[in-house]
Amino acid sequence: MTVPGLPMAVPSRDLPTRVRIHEVGARDGLQNEKATVPTAVKAEFIRRLAGAGLTTIEATSFVHPKWVPQLADAEQLFPLVSDLPVALPVLVPNERGLDRALALGSRRVAVFASATESFAKANLNRTVDEALAMFEPVVSRAKSEEVHVRGYLSMCFGDPWEGAVPLPQVVKVCTSLLDMGCDELSLGDTIGVATPGHVVALLAALDEAGVPLSALGVHFHDTYGQALANTLAALQQGVTTVDASAGGLGGCPYAKSATGNLATEDLVWMLRGLGIDTGIDLGRLVATSAWMATHLGRPSPSRTVRALSHEDTEEH
Repeated sequence: MTVPGLPMAVPSRDLPTRVRIHEVGARDGLQNEKATVPTAVKAEFIRRLAGAGLTTIEATSFVHPKWVPQLADAEQLFPLVSDLPVALPVLVPNERGLDRALALGSRRVAVFASATESFAKANLNRTVDEALAMFEPVVSRAKSEEVHVRGYLSMCFGDPWEGAVPLPQVVKVCTSLLDMGCDELSLGDTIGVATPGHVVALLAALDEAGVPLSALGVHFHDTYGQALANTLAALQQGVTTVDASAGGLGGCPYAKSATGNLATEDLVWMLRGLGIDTGIDLGRLVATSAWMATHLGRPSPSRTVRALSHEDTEEH
C-alpha cells in the first residue's frame, strides 16, 4: 500500500509537467528470465500493467525462438492482449518478424540497432552498417503500412568491449535510423555506465545534429546506481519519454555486466515527488510487480516495490 501524502510533490520549473513511461517489463524484462513464464501469466501481467495506468506496454518480440526462447509464444500471447486500449509495441528483428507482427494486427513495432561494432556483432552478427541495411526494408515496409516504428540504440554510453563510445558515433547511427523513417529513438545505456554529464552531452550533440527531443526516449540500466540521476538529467534537457521495467526486471543477455532496467515504480516515485504527471496508479503498479515476483520465485529488485509492499520486513 502507498503512504498517504508521500512523496510530497515539489515541482520544478525546469522539468516537464508530464512524462510518458514506455514500459518494457513484459518484453525486455521477461526475456532475460532463466525460467519461461507461462503465456497466461504474461498476458495477465500486461493486463495488470494497463490497469495500473501504463499507456505504452511493450508486449513481446517476434524473434526466432532459438535466440529468445522465453518469448517463443509471441503468436499466442499477442491476441490475448490486443484488445487493450493501450499501445502494445513489439520488437521485430527482420522482415520475417515484421510479417508475423503485421499478421496479428500489430500497429507499433521496434527495431534494435547498436552504436558499436562489437555489440552489433554479438547481438546481430553483423556490422553496424549491415544491421542498418537489414532494418531499412523493415522500417520502409512498416511505414508503408502506417505502422509506428521505434528504433532502439544500444551502447550509447559505453561498450564492454570497446569502452567509451564517441558521441559522433552515436549521433551518426541515430540520424541513420531517423532518416530511414523511425518515428522515435530510445537511447540505451545497455551496461549502465552513463553519468548525468554524459547524458547532457549526448542530448546536446543530438540537438546540434537536428534530432528533435520529441523523437527521443531514454533507457537506463542501474548497474552503478545512476539510472534515476541520469533520467533526471534527461528530463532537465526536455526529454519526456522514459523506458522503465515494472519491478526492475531485465538486463541484457549479450552484455553480461548489465543489471536490471530502471524500475518503473522507482521512476514513478521520483516523478511524483517532482510534481510530474504519469497517469499511473503507483499502488496498483506495486501490487502488479509483487504479484509477478511470486510467479518468478524471488523478490522484486525495485526499492519502491520492497518499501511499499513490505518485502524487506518479510525477508528479515
